[in-house]
Amino acid sequence: MISYQPFYRTLFQKNMTEYQLIFKYGFSSNILHRMKHGKAITMKTLDTLCFVLDCEVSDIIEHVKE
Repeated sequence: MISYQPFYRTLFQKNMTEYQLIFKYGFSSNILHRMKHGKAITMKTLDTLCFVLDCEVSDIIEHVKE
């Protein structure tokens, strides 16, 4: 299972909010909704998040063995 828990830690560490991602960087609220509910996102979205947050992929997602 893919977890987005690292994303929320990174967001906090970078002192950024979901609101900023939506209104300053143009992210769709649907993307953030999908992440909150553990749904898939595209590689392009993952790449853009890494760029905006200046972080690595592992700072956004992690694999959790069920």
